[in-house]
Amino acid sequence: MSTTETIDRYCQAWSHPDPSRRERLLAEVWAADASYTDPTVRLEGADALLAHIGKVQAGRPGARVVRTTDVDEHHGIARFGFQAIGTDGAILREGIDVAYMAADGTRIDRIIGFFGPLKTSA
Repeated sequence: MSTTETIDRYCQAWSHPDPSRRERLLAEVWAADASYTDPTVRLEGADALLAHIGKVQAGRPGARVVRTTDVDEHHGIARFGFQAIGTDGAILREGIDVAYMAADGTRIDRIIGFFGPLKTSA
């Protein structure tokens, strides 16, 4: 699986309404002790991330997460833009994620997320 395919599968895990399917999708791309960090939370392991995804989905039923940029990668680190899109097509959140890939190159070892566009300096 390419890095882009891994990232897309990860986004699918954030988007799928069925908890069992989310778990299977995440299991395909998430390393055993991987961590997830964004401005609101820091989590360790798949179970914690799955619980967080479930909580986020409960707050915005039917929303999906999509990759909005190409995956840019080097030295086992990838970055990509994303949006959370509501059922009415509204953008609920956007940002950039930085993914540290595991040694096998097909699993995510760490995600660090940032919300909103990059700010320019004056």
